[in-house]
Amino acid sequence: MIRSVIVGTGSALPARRVSNAELAETVDTTDEWIVERTGIRFRHIAAPDETTATLAADACRAALGAAGLAAQDIDLIVLATATPDQTFPSSATKVQASLGINDCVAFDVAAVCSGFLYALQVADSMIRAGSARRALVIGSETFSRILDWEDRTTCVLFGDGAGAVVLEGQDNGDAGAEGRGILSTRLHADGRHNELLYVDGGPSTTGTVGKVRMKGREVFRHAVVNLAGVMTETLAACSLSAEDVDWVVPHQANARILDATARKLGLSPDKVVVTVDQHANTSAASVPLALDTAVKDGRIKRGDLIVLEAMGGGFTWGAAVVRF
Repeated sequence: MIRSVIVGTGSALPARRVSNAELAETVDTTDEWIVERTGIRFRHIAAPDETTATLAADACRAALGAAGLAAQDIDLIVLATATPDQTFPSSATKVQASLGINDCVAFDVAAVCSGFLYALQVADSMIRAGSARRALVIGSETFSRILDWEDRTTCVLFGDGAGAVVLEGQDNGDAGAEGRGILSTRLHADGRHNELLYVDGGPSTTGTVGKVRMKGREVFRHAVVNLAGVMTETLAACSLSAEDVDWVVPHQANARILDATARKLGLSPDKVVVTVDQHANTSAASVPLALDTAVKDGRIKRGDLIVLEAMGGGFTWGAAVVRF
């Protein structure tokens, strides 16, 4: 049985790092207000020459380096983003060209903050089906380009960045839950909640990019219930429980959501990777960014059982259980 194994992680952040205090110079807010409600202290903001595709390509180079592979070893690129460089072609093809890969399958996935989980399952399915051997799975965003900087309830929440993993098909599925790789994934969507978190524009409606709009309190309520539910569901699919988990790598939306979800599952906060204070909400990039951070600092080690989870606009939500 072929299983998709994470053999390398990487990330990239814009050079400009913006503190709450700096943001308060132009936005009607304070450091105390932001930290109390979100846990966010810093975010990175892309410069004009830093785009979703350039950040994604840098994250891929780092992931390839960690995996000890060359770009030409890749035959699939799946890029999750809500902020592509262009309406078309896909930003994945720009990453492909930047990496010097002459021919491979490359496309974007749009599921906002859940995008990386969606992209991961698509790539995993293609690897297990034999359509690919090695894949780059990326989450990359430049959310600063679609923020209303006069709306302090949303503009303080988001940042820019990219994260990537290299997936490799390996024949170790007979090892069960102790074997490395993606053990199970579960994805969901419920389009009835569009008005709670959305962008008020698009090519076929307004002909403009639009800006992020959100009803934070309602999103919070749905997030805690949906995330706890999908994590339990995904663990049960491989006969595991929260007690078996070494690390949870969640979407970094809000520290209060992370705390509430951990409590609902009975998980120790010490098992939850938290980077929202340093990166803010980077949408599809947040899970792979947090994963790479915890791998690089030594928290996540080979053989650890990790759960990746996210919820985003749509609503979409999902989780993956991975033996790292």
